[in-house]
Amino acid sequence: METDKAAGTLARWAKPSGFASSGIQRADSFLSSNGNSTRRLRESDLAVLMNSRRITCQRTSRDRGLVAPLGLALALLFGVTALPTLAATRSPEDLTELSLEELMNVEVTSVSKKAQPASQAAAAIFVITQEDLRRSGATSIPEALRMVPGLQVARLDSNKWAISARGSNSRFANKLLVLIDGRTVYTPTFAGVYWDVQDTLMEDIDRIEVIRGPGATLWGANAVNGVINVITKKAKDTQGGLLVGGAGTEERGFTGVRYGTTLSDSTHIRAYGKFFARDDQATATGNPATDSWHQARGGMRLDHTANNGDDFTFQGDYYHQQFLENTTIPTLVTPFKQALDFTGRATGGNVLGRWTHTISATSGLSLQAYYDRLQLDNGRQDVKTDTADLNFQHYAAWGTRQNVMWGLGYRFANNQTSNRPDQLTNSYAPQNRYINIWSGFVQDDITLLPSTMTLTLGTKVEHNDFTGLVVQPSGRLRWTPTNYQTIWAAASRAIRTPSIAEDDVRINQATGRPPLIAALGNRDFGNEKLLAYEAGYRNQITQTLSVDIASFYNNYKDLRTLERGTPFTEAVPAPTHTVVPLNVGNRLRAETYGVEAALEWRPLTWWRIQPSYTYLRMHLFTDRTTDVNAGNAQRENPAHQVSVRSLMSLPYKTELDVWARYVDQLPALNIPSYITLDVRLGWRPTPELEFSLVGQNLLDPHRPEFRETLVSYAPTEIQRGVYGKVAWRF
Repeated sequence: METDKAAGTLARWAKPSGFASSGIQRADSFLSSNGNSTRRLRESDLAVLMNSRRITCQRTSRDRGLVAPLGLALALLFGVTALPTLAATRSPEDLTELSLEELMNVEVTSVSKKAQPASQAAAAIFVITQEDLRRSGATSIPEALRMVPGLQVARLDSNKWAISARGSNSRFANKLLVLIDGRTVYTPTFAGVYWDVQDTLMEDIDRIEVIRGPGATLWGANAVNGVINVITKKAKDTQGGLLVGGAGTEERGFTGVRYGTTLSDSTHIRAYGKFFARDDQATATGNPATDSWHQARGGMRLDHTANNGDDFTFQGDYYHQQFLENTTIPTLVTPFKQALDFTGRATGGNVLGRWTHTISATSGLSLQAYYDRLQLDNGRQDVKTDTADLNFQHYAAWGTRQNVMWGLGYRFANNQTSNRPDQLTNSYAPQNRYINIWSGFVQDDITLLPSTMTLTLGTKVEHNDFTGLVVQPSGRLRWTPTNYQTIWAAASRAIRTPSIAEDDVRINQATGRPPLIAALGNRDFGNEKLLAYEAGYRNQITQTLSVDIASFYNNYKDLRTLERGTPFTEAVPAPTHTVVPLNVGNRLRAETYGVEAALEWRPLTWWRIQPSYTYLRMHLFTDRTTDVNAGNAQRENPAHQVSVRSLMSLPYKTELDVWARYVDQLPALNIPSYITLDVRLGWRPTPELEFSLVGQNLLDPHRPEFRETLVSYAPTEIQRGVYGKVAWRF
């Protein structure tokens, strides 16, 4: 009897997923046989819904070593195919993942500011789900973004990242708009993101929607090469308690706690707190790099749903962090530079309120306001930024073939800096700036062929204090010839407005020899401009295989350069010295083009394979500039990236997840290509309790990923790490 039962289990569990029952049937079966597992499904397993997995590959034409790295990665991933014989004892009722069709129809909001199936979005969109986060082993938002094709993600040290989309990567990358629950986390100081302070409890993230390509028509200036929207779960989906903790070699210790409760049938609330301490990374010789980092953070969210179609959300966060940093600053005496070790600190918080009103099945409106504060001491200057933002939008059907959305917005920012005259580091003049941005947008979805073809036209008009009025139009066409295929194309104009630094900053370069070279802001610096052309194709080929391909061509004008000016002398600080100015200008043109491909394959019901590939090329036209480094940007981004993820649900409630990545060389930064491997082993003895052991960057003791050229950070290499984690839901 037992032998027959085991044989039946093996036959059901190991058969190809194309012949399995649907994911919903499997989930229903699991619920009916495990009545107390509802929380597990709600918070974790059902988050699998949104997998459109991929890989990210880029590399320069000079590198001839792509075949061998890919072969090694595939061997590591597919070498575990002997495991199915061990998996035969696992019950099929434990397989709670949903079908590919259901995954492709998961609703996203970042493309059109309203819910629509991801498979029908006329944009290059990728969704990282909560299940992806859990099974990746990533402990931060930047590390999780390595899953996204078309993104360039590189870690500089323990507390800094360089992240961009479709090129132009830098610690101070300025062409990517990032939001957390609709709150823009862009800083006006350098028009980019302080990634070290963008965090929340990872288990509270519902999904991360990533758009590659312009999103300026809806989201405004600086959404040039992409939009990243981190969306946390509603309070009603995080009821009960959660306690997580762990430690390891690089993750020296971390803990998090969250509790959610019901105030009434229509009102839910949660609160959370977390702390982590991360170890130093390494120098090229393997010594500690003096860049350790720790942070404490807490926050809450309250959601209320009224019977009259009104929804209210109120949420807020507060954090404090401390980090070590090693940088080099210039001096005016031999050896003309000095290593500076210091302890930096950052404190900040935010509050957000949102009201959404549903008027009818085809119309509604929303009003959102938030306030954000950041106080940063980074060893070179103190920065305090206060931002207030108000946004209104309304949508309604217009006849039977059109859906119109429009909105208005206002943002105010106050940026204060404190210069340090005792050091030849960064300085700002003036030290206090006020920024006002007014905006309005309109977008019209026009049905050309019912249920088959839609044309979306829109534009955003924005006024800023730097360059005045800017207009950013776009057009997108979507054709769905079948329920399983989508073909789309888009043309867009996007603007990157100046930052405070590009207007007001002075950055003295630590060259190690006279004369002193200083990058100087320029009040005549204008907008950077982009014309982008995109096309894409999605197809659920079978019940077990789907593909998503996007291509693009970007034409940039008036990109930032540093133009050599007339040398001058200055007596303060002493001694009297000569300064060679490099003035910020707009004298560079560029074009980029590339392809991003992602697949999801389920050879067996318990095994998912998610490969992706990215190809990126950049050409710079330097005929109008005196910037001798302007041409380096095309060699500071990987031409090829590959990522392959293998996720296995094994017997005895265990999971084995393997993630291999190849990143091409960065010749201008002297960064070689590399292959890395992450492995996670998980065990869930009960639906409420989970243990995991994670190894990261396992193939090298340490390796460099990126170097910043604008600020002289100490060269740092990223180390191999292992950590263990426990999560308990109660």
